Amino acid sequence: MSNKNGKEFKYLGKPRRLVEGAEKVSGHAKYAADLTLPGMVYARPILSPYAHAEILSVDKSEAEGMPGVIAVLTAEDLPTRDKLIASRNSAILAKGKVHWRGQPVAVVVANSEAEAADAVDMVFIDYEPLPAAVDLAASITEGSPLVWPNGLPKPEVDLSAAHSGVDKGEGAEVKLPPNVFDSAIHARGDIEAGFAAADVIVEHRYETPMVHQTYMEPHASVAEPDPMGGGITIYASTQGQYGVRDEVAGLLGLKSSKVRVVPMMFGGGFGAKYGIIDPLVASVAMAVGKPVKMVLSRSEDFATTTPANGMIIDLKTGATNDGKLTAIKATFYVDNGVFAFSIGGIAAVLLGGYYKCDNVHIEVYEVNTNKAGAG
Repeated sequence: MSNKNGKEFKYLGKPRRLVEGAEKVSGHAKYAADLTLPGMVYARPILSPYAHAEILSVDKSEAEGMPGVIAVLTAEDLPTRDKLIASRNSAILAKGKVHWRGQPVAVVVANSEAEAADAVDMVFIDYEPLPAAVDLAASITEGSPLVWPNGLPKPEVDLSAAHSGVDKGEGAEVKLPPNVFDSAIHARGDIEAGFAAADVIVEHRYETPMVHQTYMEPHASVAEPDPMGGGITIYASTQGQYGVRDEVAGLLGLKSSKVRVVPMMFGGGFGAKYGIIDPLVASVAMAVGKPVKMVLSRSEDFATTTPANGMIIDLKTGATNDGKLTAIKATFYVDNGVFAFSIGGIAAVLLGGYYKCDNVHIEVYEVNTNKAGAG
């Protein structure tokens, strides 16, 4: 490839080797799941089968007596026991209730991954199922079960900020439907004049489900406590090591300088690998005083991590016969799952910014449901 003067470009149009390519194709690349540390033990999560339920009891006596089992831990056994569950990252283990199917309720720690997996089946948890808001359209209708009857809790650290480089817009001054925790309006021009100038108006409702990112490498994390210095090192498959550091430090009551996060070779994330299991693994490691590894199975990853948001989009567009857009009007209902993620501002900017249109009015409603938080 060359420029208009016929001079060859040095980089444009030229093949380039990946910096890590040789390591990957030769099998020398080290992922978090490949790491082995002296004295390391293995953790397996126990996930809720219900979208919303009260935890009546946890019987771990049989599991604790099985070969190789070091501990069976619930929220009360961890150093994060007094922390508010206000985000997917701070939802270390459920306390009293579960709020989505796949929420971690307990963790088995054992000398081998197989021993931990065997013991999971011997932990007996008694639940009382509760009404749940699992359908986006139904969750915003009157009479729907409320995900947070007392209001959405505010997290101390918000790792979703990594996705939120867009102004949320002006608040919509309307009575909010059930389970809507936030709203905004993004507008420019005169939307009514835009439709008046249109020769053609098209109006339709579009629905998209939550979709898992399906990266090749499931979530994996290794945490190694430092008993002498009082800190911890985390070897993580992550897209944001500094956010993980701050989240873990806040949850464990440590200075950020006491938390070291080592990003390992990365097997894909697409926005979903921001401290999902690292706080849990770090808390378990501090509780047992040993290096701990957790690698999610594919089914666990699907159930307990952060898929892309589902949406309902009511879209009305106006255009002239020669193809000029005169108006774009839309309402977004964004499925955030159980916590706040507030991705609607980005969706609004993308819709209003792809094509030249002088008249735009977009309303965004951020909705909570009893599903894993979106990412």
